[in-house]
Amino acid sequence: MSLNAELRTFYEARQQQIPVEVREIMNKASAELAASGQADRALGAGAQAPRFTLPSATGETIALDQLLPQGPVVLTFYRGAWCPYCNIALRSLQQHHRDITERGAQLVAVSPQIPDESLTLTEKHGLAFTVLSDVGSDTAKAYGLAFDLPDDLAAVYDKLGFDLHRVNGGHRRTLPLPATYVIDQTGTIRWAFADTDYTRRAEPTDILAALDALQ
Repeated sequence: MSLNAELRTFYEARQQQIPVEVREIMNKASAELAASGQADRALGAGAQAPRFTLPSATGETIALDQLLPQGPVVLTFYRGAWCPYCNIALRSLQQHHRDITERGAQLVAVSPQIPDESLTLTEKHGLAFTVLSDVGSDTAKAYGLAFDLPDDLAAVYDKLGFDLHRVNGGHRRTLPLPATYVIDQTGTIRWAFADTDYTRRAEPTDILAALDALQ
């Protein structure tokens, strides 16, 4: 089963568990975000990848410029450990991690969560790749991915117990679009995926094909 087929199956089962009034708020916010043109403002293939220096889940400071000399970088943005779709996507990337590294590339995941939350996620799912914290979403903004949740949806997330104020270091409403980039060693984005629909993610097989195209 492809990643997006798995995500769709989860979505359809999940809908039956969510109260109608909550689904209406979520669907309205999703439609407004799709209509906003946010995905079109995200960086695409051919652009120079904005440089960043961010803390990792394990306490290191990682810069894109220190990764690129070692090979291409697969950079993926996710919303947080509280997001079940993100967890499914990250587990799928972990399953393809060896395929990525065998192509000489490094996989790096970025979220607006504080490092402690990233560490918990890394340990829970046994992630072997680097997980970085973009608290305040400055890196997501540089890639054109950051957006603010509408008030009613932010309130729903609070009621669901996600506590974004805590896990995002005080930045309760700002999240990134789900996005994945393949960046070559010159710092050029060679392949890009960004979608306003958080239930859709870059297929690992497409990432691998993009890495193969670099050869």
